[in-house]
Amino acid sequence: MNALSRRSLFFGALATTALLGLPRPVWAQERPAKDSPEFVTWVMDRIDDMHRGSSSHAVLTMTVKTEHWTRKMSMESWSKGEKHSLVRILAPKKERGTATLKAGEDLFTYLAKTGRTIKISGAMLGGSWMGSHVTNNDLVRSSRMADDYTITLTGEGTLGGVPQYVFTLVPKPDAAVVWGKIEVTVEQARLVPTRQIFYDEDGEAVRAIEFADYKQVGDHPMAGQMVIRPLDGSGEYTQLVYDSIEFDVEVPMSTFTVQHLKSL
Repeated sequence: MNALSRRSLFFGALATTALLGLPRPVWAQERPAKDSPEFVTWVMDRIDDMHRGSSSHAVLTMTVKTEHWTRKMSMESWSKGEKHSLVRILAPKKERGTATLKAGEDLFTYLAKTGRTIKISGAMLGGSWMGSHVTNNDLVRSSRMADDYTITLTGEGTLGGVPQYVFTLVPKPDAAVVWGKIEVTVEQARLVPTRQIFYDEDGEAVRAIEFADYKQVGDHPMAGQMVIRPLDGSGEYTQLVYDSIEFDVEVPMSTFTVQHLKSL
């Protein structure tokens, strides 16, 4: 598996953020018993929907550290359902107005410097989004862990003194996923994710996502900070911090058009 493929499916866990909104009925459901067949699916659905709503509006700060440089960007995002999202760069000033639009299965980037709109397809989908450890394909792909993986509660322990469950996810036979296995660590009390570790087909751990700074937003807690780390010893990472987020807000469908993208 090449490096770009390993970066894919980040938004299966993050998707995965407010960028890809989705209704959250699972938050209104009663917590199943730990030994019930529904428990593992219910927990994964909570994680998938943690940053999703029928619609959303958020302001985020993204920090990217690579071997050669560190970069920080402020972004504003809107979403409606799981098929429509728009992310616009607010800062730095030289990139203000650059935007990424997801409309159905299509992905577009608007380059504010040149006024050009580019449709992202084919080999470009594997490219890094805004220089981060997120790919363009991550933005397009919208999948749910319970659909693509067989989920098993495989352990219990503590992390930072807090009791945790450990779930192991193994791809279903026909699932179009790049990971050989995912381990998800979840707080026992709140059933919110603490950490996810992604393994390649050879069983090597290649990526970790860490969740922190939980906040109560509406009817559920959500992670205000996420850090994506390649486990290659490079020390690289991408950090996402939610400065603000609203769910189930009024967002007209005209927001998610190429014409609107050009008018930003």
